[in-house]
Amino acid sequence: MAFLFYFDDMEFVIINGNIVEKNKAGLFLDDHSYRYGDGLFETMKIVKGNILLEDHHLERLFSGLETLKFKIPAFFTKEKIGEQVKEVCKKNNCEELAKVRLSVSRGGGGLYDCDDKISYLIESSPLKQNQDAFKENGLKIDIFPDARKSIDKFSNLKSANYLPYVMAAIWAKENKLNDALVLNQHERICDATIANIFWVKDEKIFTPSLSEGCVAGVMRKKIMELPTMNSGFPVQESVLTGDILLHADEVFLTNAITGIRWVKECRGKIYKNTISSKLFIELD
Repeated sequence: MAFLFYFDDMEFVIINGNIVEKNKAGLFLDDHSYRYGDGLFETMKIVKGNILLEDHHLERLFSGLETLKFKIPAFFTKEKIGEQVKEVCKKNNCEELAKVRLSVSRGGGGLYDCDDKISYLIESSPLKQNQDAFKENGLKIDIFPDARKSIDKFSNLKSANYLPYVMAAIWAKENKLNDALVLNQHERICDATIANIFWVKDEKIFTPSLSEGCVAGVMRKKIMELPTMNSGFPVQESVLTGDILLHADEVFLTNAITGIRWVKECRGKIYKNTISSKLFIELD
């Protein structure tokens, strides 16, 4: 069966447990992730050979696979995947600071005749040091008007079915924004294109609850644990509307690669970064 495309931005990848040169790697035409968005992915950060928040990433991945009723083979374990993530970084000489994407697909075939053979790909690439720092200039964001994310049992997954976020990212680029916020079916903000959103009001930190349809981010989970880390900043789940956003004192976005990104502006509203900068230092 013919290959679909090739990966050109790294020396080696791991496909189904095998290290392959980048110019010999590809996906098959009937891959379920390509055909239907039937898959999950994790984007992980590697620092000095270690996967940051490794337990959170792998817990989310395997929980998602269970939710999507994947048939997980005996060889596909958290321990094995963790080892292979580190192995491909070592092979690509980017152990010190790297970004890794792990993509998992159900296999090949049609909707009713899928072979159910789990397929996975691990890619790694070096990160620049300035991608690992608090953004002093802040971000400019806005709310994407053209999509509404549904709220169901699949909403919190890091799914390969990423169309609303893809279109929001294109819209952000067209409008010279650093990121765009995505609305749920109730016209409330659930998250951003590649990040969860937090806001601060009266020195209290808030974030949309998982019941609002946001992706269950690993950095989001880490920040939700901060009260047990003596941060002194209470974190609460709530709902986020456009009006609440524009009356917040601070806004910041989080993901596993950049940690915390401070938002400076949304629709003319200028935000401070007092608490977000302190959180960035605490999480460093």
